[in-house]
Amino acid sequence: MSNPYKNAVKQLETVGKILKLNQKTLEKLKYPKNLFKADLKVKMDTGKFKTFKAFRSQHNDDRGPFKGGIRFHPNVTEDEVKALSTWMTWKCSVVGIPYGGSKGGVICDPKKLSPKELERLSREYMKFLSPHIGPWVDVPAPDVNTNPQIMAWMLDEYIKIQEKKIKLQKWGNTGVNPLATITGKPLELGGSQGRTEATGQGGVFILEQLAKKLNLKPEKTTIAIQGYGNVGFWFAKLAYQLGFRIVAVSDSQGGIYVPTGLNPDLTLDCKQKTGTVMKCACKDKVCNMKYGQTITNDQILELKVDVLVPSALENVITKDNAKKIKAKVIIEMANGPVTPEADEILHQKKIINIPDILANAGGVTVSYFEWVQNLQGYYWDKQEVNSKLKTIMVKAFDEFWGKYKTLKTTPRMATYALAVERVVRAIKIKG
Repeated sequence: MSNPYKNAVKQLETVGKILKLNQKTLEKLKYPKNLFKADLKVKMDTGKFKTFKAFRSQHNDDRGPFKGGIRFHPNVTEDEVKALSTWMTWKCSVVGIPYGGSKGGVICDPKKLSPKELERLSREYMKFLSPHIGPWVDVPAPDVNTNPQIMAWMLDEYIKIQEKKIKLQKWGNTGVNPLATITGKPLELGGSQGRTEATGQGGVFILEQLAKKLNLKPEKTTIAIQGYGNVGFWFAKLAYQLGFRIVAVSDSQGGIYVPTGLNPDLTLDCKQKTGTVMKCACKDKVCNMKYGQTITNDQILELKVDVLVPSALENVITKDNAKKIKAKVIIEMANGPVTPEADEILHQKKIINIPDILANAGGVTVSYFEWVQNLQGYYWDKQEVNSKLKTIMVKAFDEFWGKYKTLKTTPRMATYALAVERVVRAIKIKG
């Protein structure tokens, strides 16, 4: 398995040569500013205690507070959160929002935990995290296997800790709204309209801009999406509404291929009923396996489609399968789905690969909107959120495209050059 942190460092070193960065700056950007680790002791429903390893990596805060999600997954590692926090720095920079990058995680399988055990784990994680976060320090959010409910438990625990620490009856007396400490919250606790679909929506705004550049007609453009969780579903749904043809989707068990195009909403309903999309050949208003066929997660990556959208986990396109990719375009909706070696192969094949730090930045952008709304105590409707999101994503795409055409390098290196340059400027300005 490719090491995501080594990949992140390798990418930085490559862009360092393009930008002619000095060694001191490069060394600073290679490593997280802070890395926190803990063993969380959680009481299980049996009455016994179980220990879970937890992490929080804070990469860089030269452009603003750290910002990044929290994931609950059996494969969480220290190197993974370090890599993801690094990529978050570049992601925030490339879309021009005033944050640096962070990321947290707990090694666990949430599917094997009861709701009460999940709540206790979430609260224990916040006890570990609370000294290191705050509205102007580090602002966590949901990530893989976490959601608004988990953010609500964490926020509640954070407020209790702060009340106890400052010995005040009401947290409002602190002068800073603690709701701004966490984003991706339920609407009832200061969440933002549009946050649920934000990552997918941002990706579709990028798809629209790319289609204009490459003269792709939606009705003739086929799309395959690996990963049918929140991000994959919303990308599929919103692209489908624009007339694009979604021909394949997959989940952790496998996928479904419907050459004439599937219905994303029906496919989600079917997945929720059957437990997997593998039985969901859903076209127009009917699900029937005569419309399509079951495929594996490896096969979906190698379909002959116009646009491939990896929206599951990292390192799914490697040097071993990159040569088999037949898509014209890849839009990375997962974090780090393409290894550096694969990136070069795709570039040689003239496949345009829009990197994660641009493609999936819609989520962190609307998280930024949520933070802004919490701090000012004034909330926007969904139309305003989507309008502001589109403005930011289109501007970021145009800046990326200009850099891509000027540098004549891979799309990833062009995007990194744009992002790293801004962080380096902030470091230099500070002196």
